Amino acid sequence: MRYFETPIIAGAFKGKKIRIPDVATTRSSKSILRESLFDTLQFEVVDAPFVEVFAGSGSVGLEALSRGASHGYFFEKNREVFAMLQSNIRQIAPEHATAIQGDSFEHFPALLKRLTAEGTPGYFYWDPPFSIREGMEDIYDNTLSMIGQIDGSVCKMVIIEHMTRLTLPEVIGDVHRIKQKRFGKSTLSYFAPSDKELEV
Repeated sequence: MRYFETPIIAGAFKGKKIRIPDVATTRSSKSILRESLFDTLQFEVVDAPFVEVFAGSGSVGLEALSRGASHGYFFEKNREVFAMLQSNIRQIAPEHATAIQGDSFEHFPALLKRLTAEGTPGYFYWDPPFSIREGMEDIYDNTLSMIGQIDGSVCKMVIIEHMTRLTLPEVIGDVHRIKQKRFGKSTLSYFAPSDKELEV
C-alpha cells in the first residue's frame, strides 16, 4: 500500500514518524488541524482515555497518547488501513492502545458501555468520511445519533472534524458546542457537557 509519513508533533514521542495510507477511503487529518486541536486541549488529555472513531492511521489518537492520554481506542473498517494503524501503534505506544477493526457504528456501543462502567471521563474524536462520497450520504446523521448516546458523566469533550459547509446542531445529547474553528473545507467543532466551558 502506498503511504506517506508524518511526525508526531509534540510530547513523549515527538518526531517519531507514523505512516499515513494513500488510499481513497481515508484522509489524514492535516497537521495544522492536529496542532490546533492540541493547542486547544493543552494538558487536559493527560491521564484521560482518548477514542478516535474512523481512525485511519490513528494520527490524532497517537498524538494524544504522546501528550499523556491514559489509553487510546481506535476504530477502523478498511482492512489494509487497519494493518497500517496497527503498525503505527506498535511504533508509538502498543501497551496503551486498543485497535478495533470493523464498522465504527457497530462496535462503538460496546466500548461506550465499557467506558461508562469504568466511569473515567474521556475524549471522543470523530472524523467521518465526507458525506459527498458514494455510500456516505447518512454518515453524519449516524454520527450525531451515536454521539447522542454518550452520557455526559463519561465525556470530557467530543470533537468532530467535518465539512465546513455542514451546519451541526448546537446541542447533541448531553453535550453542547463550545468552540468551532475552520480550516478551509474542514472544520473542528468542540462539544462538552453543560458544566464545561472553553475559551473561544
